[in-house]
Order: sequence, then structure tokens, then C-alpha cells
Amino acid sequence: GKGDNNTMSASKKAKVSHNGNGASKSILDSVKDYYGKVLSTSKDLKTSACCAAGKPHPHLLEIFNKIPNEVTEKFYGCGSPLPFGIDGLRVLDLGSGSGRDCYAAAALVGEKGSVVGIDMTDEQLQVSRDHADKFCTKTLGYKKTNMSFVKGYIECLSDAGIKPESYDVVISNCVVNLSPDKTAVINEVYKALAPGGEFYFSDVYCDRRLPEEVQKHEVLWGECLAGALYDKDFERISRAAGFTDPRILSVAPIEVEDYELKKVVGQAKFYSITYRLFKLPKLLETLCEDYGQAVKYKGTIVGSEDAYRLDSGHLFETGKMSLVCGNSAAMCGEDGLCWLSKHFEIIGDRKTHYGLFPCGPKDGSIQVIGEGCGPGGCC
Repeated sequence: GKGDNNTMSASKKAKVSHNGNGASKSILDSVKDYYGKVLSTSKDLKTSACCAAGKPHPHLLEIFNKIPNEVTEKFYGCGSPLPFGIDGLRVLDLGSGSGRDCYAAAALVGEKGSVVGIDMTDEQLQVSRDHADKFCTKTLGYKKTNMSFVKGYIECLSDAGIKPESYDVVISNCVVNLSPDKTAVINEVYKALAPGGEFYFSDVYCDRRLPEEVQKHEVLWGECLAGALYDKDFERISRAAGFTDPRILSVAPIEVEDYELKKVVGQAKFYSITYRLFKLPKLLETLCEDYGQAVKYKGTIVGSEDAYRLDSGHLFETGKMSLVCGNSAAMCGEDGLCWLSKHFEIIGDRKTHYGLFPCGPKDGSIQVIGEGCGPGGCC
């Protein structure tokens, strides 16, 4: 199931098309050409959208410095969507490109874990495959590589051999916005995740719905801006797919520096947002509910020994008990379902309900610095 998947089936093509005139195929071809042929390195980009927002964690920087130059130079991302504490887990990277995040994930999951990258661009796949074996066996010292790459479309993962409920963590870096059918992508991710798994990813969002002329702008598509979803629409899509409580981990503003592009986007503001979407069937609710539960972080995640940030509104200090709503308790490992469960102690259960959990006020707007209960999360 890991051979090349050069074309979409007719039914899948219809599914990811916005209309009957092949608009989505045109977008996919344009994106492939932009990232495969137009751009030589990340220095050729016209905006800051497809460049990492903020400085990565020192632990990640240490890993990045070991990755071959050709892989890092061809990297076009808007964050560092790589969770710590994933040793031994199965990771899938959507739109893996040159493979930088896959290479880093291969180090984070260890020899017992596995990483698969999926991309539709031949040039990028070739770069990612060229160095994989040597990186895993020589640089990381594994007996064999724990990383592979498949050709395919993120709107139809099963066509590329991605089996249902076969991954613990799905990551993606500034890729979902390039898809002409984001609803299909989110639905496919939900299917691919095992119960207790998570979609942990960075992407570009907008503070409003973009007009059609902006959405059709070819350079803005390649620069990750034309396809940027209004963040509230994205959260609606996520909830409908089964990700009941989308959480925002971090937000960073994106600068449009090119004068001609500035005139096209007008007053629209763009952000790189890292979201955490947990697949926790029957445990997540649409609102914060209070069951008198608390969590205690064990300090067992490398890179987060002193405290662990679940999202913009929840920082758990090691050894300190924190009162949480039912959803946060589920994300930290209630019933042992979530992949984070081994790192947390959960105190209490859901036998007694005390009403709504007392969340702090929020107006729902995008906030660059989260205070208290972060936007996008229920608490």
C-alpha cells in the first residue's frame, strides 16, 4: 500500500472538486508547479506565510541541525507542529514536502515508532526519499529506517494506502490551506487517527472570509494565503468531522510584504495558528462541563520537564494539581484513551456533574497572545 499513487480515482476527483469545471484540479496542478518548479528554496517566497513562525524549541533545533541541508532548504512551513512525548507512536505527515518535519518526527518517535509522509509533488518526494535511509541508520543510529514517503492526495488518504485508525498523531505544516477541499482533508484525518489520537498542526488562517478574486489569485495560493480559511469556519468543519473541541496552541501574525499582494488582500489579516484536534469519541462535549476533575502532570515529556502546555489557556506545572473541565481531563488521558495519558494523573471521574466549568470570558477573536482560556478551546 506504499506505491506511487499518481492519479485520483474519478469518484475521489469529483469529491474534492468545488464544481464541475475541474477548478480543484487546476488548483492542485498550480500548487504542484509552484512548489515543484517555481520555488528553488524557501528564500523565493513573497510573504512570511510559508516560513516557520517563531523560534522552535531548543530540543527541536538540535534535531533540525542534524537534518541534511537539501531537506531543510526546500522546507516551506508556517510553524513547528511537532509534539514532544511521542516516543513509540505512529505519525503521519500531510503534505510532507521535502520531509523536514518527518525527519524530526523520526528522531522524536524513536526506533520503535514510525513516520509516514504523504505528498503529491514528485520533486519534493525525491528530496525526502534521497536522504531517509542514511539519516535513520547513520545519523540516528537505528538498525533500519522508521520513515517512509508515499505519493498521494491529502483529500483521499485511503487511495494512497493510508488505513483507517492506523495513526496516533497526524501532523501538517502549512498544507491544509493549499487544498481545494478542506472538509475532505479533515474528514480523512479523523478516519486515519486511532481513538485517542490527535491532529497537531500549523496552518494559515484569516480573520474573515476571503472574496472570490483573492481565492483565485495563483501566487497567493502558492504563498498559502488565498486558501486560508476564516478560523471560525475551520472550527465548524472540525466539529462536524468529530473533533468536538478544537484547541489553539499558538498564534503568530503573518506579514504580507509584497506591495502588489498587499493591494489584493486589502484589510484581511492572516495568522499562523497551531491547532490541536483530539479524536476522543464519547468523551468530548460541545461545552466545558464541570465534574470536579483535576489533572497532575508527571514531568515525563522530554523538552517539557517543568511544565506542559496543552493549549493557549492551559499550562500544567509538574507535580501541581489543576482543576479542569471534562474535555481537558479527556485530552490529558481520562480512561487511558488519549496518547498523553501516560504523562498525566487524572483525579476524579464523571459520576457527579456540577454544571458548566467556570471558563474565563473570551470574545472569540484571534488573539496573538493567549490569556486564560484560549480562543478555539472550550475552556
